[in-house]
Amino acid sequence: MASSLEICGINKRFGKGDKSVEVLQKVDIHVEPGEFLILVGPSGCGKSTLLSIIAGLAEPTEGEIRIAGKNVVGMAPRDRDIAMVFQSYALYPTLSVADNIGFALEMRKMPKAERKKRIDEVAAMLQIGHLLDRRPSQLSGGQRQRVAMGRALARQPQLFLFDEPLSNLDAKLRVEMRAEIKRLHQASGITSVYVTHDQVEAMTLGSRIAVMKGGVVQQLGTPDEIYNRPANTYVATFIGSPTMNLLRGAQTDGQFGVPGALLDLSAPQGGSEWLLGVRPEHLELQDGAAWRGEVSVVEPTGPDTYVMVDTSAGSVTLRTHAQTRVQPGDRVGLSVAPAHAHWFDVRTESRAA
Repeated sequence: MASSLEICGINKRFGKGDKSVEVLQKVDIHVEPGEFLILVGPSGCGKSTLLSIIAGLAEPTEGEIRIAGKNVVGMAPRDRDIAMVFQSYALYPTLSVADNIGFALEMRKMPKAERKKRIDEVAAMLQIGHLLDRRPSQLSGGQRQRVAMGRALARQPQLFLFDEPLSNLDAKLRVEMRAEIKRLHQASGITSVYVTHDQVEAMTLGSRIAVMKGGVVQQLGTPDEIYNRPANTYVATFIGSPTMNLLRGAQTDGQFGVPGALLDLSAPQGGSEWLLGVRPEHLELQDGAAWRGEVSVVEPTGPDTYVMVDTSAGSVTLRTHAQTRVQPGDRVGLSVAPAHAHWFDVRTESRAA
């Protein structure tokens, strides 16, 4: 049975007095049983510190961590019934794959026959049954990460914690292991918290995502909510690649004016100046458009082509189909699909109500 996780009013400060630094500020997140929560943000945003507090490797300055309804602050990591998968694998080099997977089970005095059965089950799930007699030094990076996941999985904990487990892998292997982690979560149903700075991992793995900046959760929501209704310009530009385009302008006679052009868009009522956000896939090349610019860079990626255009309102990036035939130096017209316009307050940078 999967357990819930409640992060209640967590604050964390390092140092004392005037020299103290607050790295987490009033973090409140309720993780449902069986949910896969992603903590995402740049280096220094507090995501790894929060994971350490959940694990018991650090103590909060204020607040509670409740696992299955029980406050575990002050409880030793070994008593929290959690399992962690680290970026560094943290395998015992002198032990075989089988012994690495079964190490925690042996420490719990699980009978040998039962331990072997569990190791074999986990190895089959991770497709590493043929590697059980090898040592970590004889394995590839992806195989080592599978062993590290197997060691965590064998314990059948209340909670899985992942600390940037794919950072050391090459691009192809990262994609494979992402799918493997998602499949394992679906099979095990164990509540999981996953730390990453990679927004692609966040979008593909999480049932919900907490986007963090400066120790504060900027937005908590499903991948669809985070991508299609970002709470502020920080979330809007952090999630999505290429990043969302932001244009400053003002509403004038039923049209939204940006430097050098009037766009056929209606900004929200309640203000004259706004930041208009447009995802690259919602910008289109249009021959007769009033808003024009010069192509500066063309980046073919295979299925798509990214086109960067210098306009009087600033440089923008659009994602278009692979067959697009534009070259640097071409003059092009641009249009924005009204249904896909995002509006943000110029002063607060928060999403318009």
